[in-house]
Amino acid sequence: MWQTWLPEKFRERGPRVERKKWGGFQILSGAKYDMVEDPDGEWGDAWYYDDELIYVQKKFVAIPQASTTLDANGDILFDRTQMTMTAITYDDMRKGCWDRDERVKDLALNHTDGSLPFPTFPRFCGQTFYEAKDKELALACVKANNDWMIGEWCGPSGGVNIPLCIIPLWDAELAAAETKRNAERGVRAIAFSELPTRLGLPSINTPYWDPLWAVCNDYGVTVCMHVGSSSSDPIAARDSHPAVGATLGFNNAMASLADWLFSGNLLRFPKLKLAYSEGQIGWIPYVLERADAVWELHNGWLHAKEKIPVPPSTQYYGRIFGCFTADRHGVASLSEVGEDNICFETDYPHTDTTWPHSEAYVEKLCAGLDDDVAYKILRGNAIKMLELDRV
Repeated sequence: MWQTWLPEKFRERGPRVERKKWGGFQILSGAKYDMVEDPDGEWGDAWYYDDELIYVQKKFVAIPQASTTLDANGDILFDRTQMTMTAITYDDMRKGCWDRDERVKDLALNHTDGSLPFPTFPRFCGQTFYEAKDKELALACVKANNDWMIGEWCGPSGGVNIPLCIIPLWDAELAAAETKRNAERGVRAIAFSELPTRLGLPSINTPYWDPLWAVCNDYGVTVCMHVGSSSSDPIAARDSHPAVGATLGFNNAMASLADWLFSGNLLRFPKLKLAYSEGQIGWIPYVLERADAVWELHNGWLHAKEKIPVPPSTQYYGRIFGCFTADRHGVASLSEVGEDNICFETDYPHTDTTWPHSEAYVEKLCAGLDDDVAYKILRGNAIKMLELDRV
């Protein structure tokens, strides 16, 4: 990818993969990992960028081939217990994790017509290039990633892979220009951070990002914020079990939504759309209720109505999309989360995925719902959000 799409002068220092043996991994603060070579460890493919180790592929992020077998009827059996925090090579992954055509086949097996792919090595909103010292190289990598995404990963996929582009987070004007460049090629989604200040970036409450919001507003580009895109985990304590962070992953999305509701951005840019990817949805009704209560009851000392003259929740409906993998409580609160505001996700090929049995899951999830409502949740809302040319 990088040797093809990066300008030649950057290729030697650009991203590359090396295969080595690795010991056990440990999650560090900032959503990074302690990754140490071990001659007695497991083989794994590692990404290096400008000679710095960035990421080693792991079994809980990419489905191992050994975890999927066929039963006597030819149906896939998926042993999820093999998705561990240990190293893996591309050869040992299910090919749909990295091969475009095999991914299309895997999604077809799961009755999935389209998928928005977030990056791994660049991280959920391109933090790898934002943190790099050489911003000329970083910008070239951002553009190469997007050119590959559009021209190679998505274009020939028959619409199954839906383009999601990254932006140069370190410069709002460059981010706006790159978003416009790709929007003019039909891209309707960019990756952004749920809480940019956690990355050391300006707040959404400042005018800094206005050039980016203006392009997204004018071109119908959805601002997609993946859970974890702030490189921070909402753990309860430093010694909390790792499962605490996984349980509370939605917490940053919740903080982000509250910030957006009171930012004024959605009023100043009336066509701007947001999406919380894998943020789940069961928490949304209370945030909307609480925001409206604070706006109404606490205005005497908070003065929220001066900036937000309408109830905050009114900015949510039809504009902000909650995307979920498994959340029956959220679906049960359909009148509050909004039947036009939620999108089902399969999370292929990560640990939370319902692949290859998503059809069976959604049949239970949508039991009792009208067909038109089920259609919106499973398909229609995503088509509207991403302005896709399909029915």
